[in-house]
Amino acid sequence: MKQIPVSDITPSNKKAVETYDLYSKREHIYVKFYKGLFKNLRIISGAIMLVMFYGFPWLQWGDRQAILFDLPNRQFHVFNATFWPQDFMLLSGLLIILAFVLFVVTVFAGRLWCGYACPQFVWTWLFIWAERITEGDRNQRIKQDKKPMTKQLFLRKSLKHIIWLVIAITSAIAFIGYFTPIRELTPSFFNFTLGPWEFWWIGFIAVATYGNAGWMREQVCIYMCPYARFQSVMFDEDTLIISYDEKRGESRGKRSKKIDYKAAGLGDCIDCNHCVNVCPTGIDIRDGLQIECVACGACVDACDDIMSRVGYEKGLIRYTTETSLEGGKTHLIRPKLIAYIVAVVAMMIYFAFVIFSRVPIEVDVHRDRGQLFIEVQDDLIENVYTLKIANKSNKDLIYTISVSGIDGMKLINDPTISVNAGQLIDYPIQVRASTEALGQRKTDILIKVQANSDASISSEIESRFIAPTF
Repeated sequence: MKQIPVSDITPSNKKAVETYDLYSKREHIYVKFYKGLFKNLRIISGAIMLVMFYGFPWLQWGDRQAILFDLPNRQFHVFNATFWPQDFMLLSGLLIILAFVLFVVTVFAGRLWCGYACPQFVWTWLFIWAERITEGDRNQRIKQDKKPMTKQLFLRKSLKHIIWLVIAITSAIAFIGYFTPIRELTPSFFNFTLGPWEFWWIGFIAVATYGNAGWMREQVCIYMCPYARFQSVMFDEDTLIISYDEKRGESRGKRSKKIDYKAAGLGDCIDCNHCVNVCPTGIDIRDGLQIECVACGACVDACDDIMSRVGYEKGLIRYTTETSLEGGKTHLIRPKLIAYIVAVVAMMIYFAFVIFSRVPIEVDVHRDRGQLFIEVQDDLIENVYTLKIANKSNKDLIYTISVSGIDGMKLINDPTISVNAGQLIDYPIQVRASTEALGQRKTDILIKVQANSDASISSEIESRFIAPTF
């Protein structure tokens, strides 16, 4: 038998230790300039969002701002409609509908919201554009940042940050303009006569915009946004996603036009890394679908451009499905997607019905808890109620109060009351009924409040009339 040296079977005293830095320093992503179809679509969608964001606060509706969330007065104006804190359920319903719309989009075509409409990325691309026009394209910025600071580079970077600050401050003013009339806010800002709250919030939003879009960028999408974590739950094999066609692209590598690259065992990917250089989150789409991918289509445009230059067919990186990549037939219309669409349509119809059938008045009634009833005479019983009447319209109204439910029941107070636009008042009323008309201790009654000028503005609310035991 062969003798085995002891050193060959004795474990080494040196332990191999692998370490991972969970808090590694962020590497700056230098995004390369490119052109293409999906970039044009993103520019159009981003421009629409920016015009809406900056423009809506300046729209007028009569004598007020068209969209104004007046928090001190608890009034939320959206064109000709005014909403109140009591309408909070409408906001909840709208958010639920928007969430389901996002589900529909995600099931059908992945993270289109992130790539084409998310404010974080709309502003990020805007800041990247400012960086490119001041410091140059990707390669130039990389070379400059490796060299010592020069006067010219300092001026370039200073101009970049000035543009960033202008975008951040104007964005903050536009945002606060939804809560404070912007035609008053803007002159006050430039005249330095802002109130402390407006000044604070403009500063906060400006710093947040400057930091998120200028410095953090993809870090917000990768680490802070929850959508990246749960979007994979909604994906299936037929969801349109941006993918690299590995069967066609591998093996990747450089090649000469003089040789048959297929005979050499190469695929269509020439390993130029353009898809990586244009990615705003710095990923390599060739590694497969990743949570960092925001589906902006930059890699598709870059790859198609390279394929055109080398004479290959476009679509090496494209919007496709997992089923298609595996050679199967994609089913874009499928039960899960249909279910989401039906749910969204049903909710939108119901929401529209609630909005258009909404009556601009709200009435609540509270009984006098201190005294259930008052015996005015031997044959008359009186109950006292407090009506809370909210005029949710944009004009002053006079209302008439009436009661019913008991024969001969009378309202002792003045039945008419004036309520200003947007006002909520408490109005005590006294109701009397004869004991002959009361057949039981508790009787349901109906209190109606109706506007004199418009019969459609009315509200009916039930309460109880309490009498002594017979």
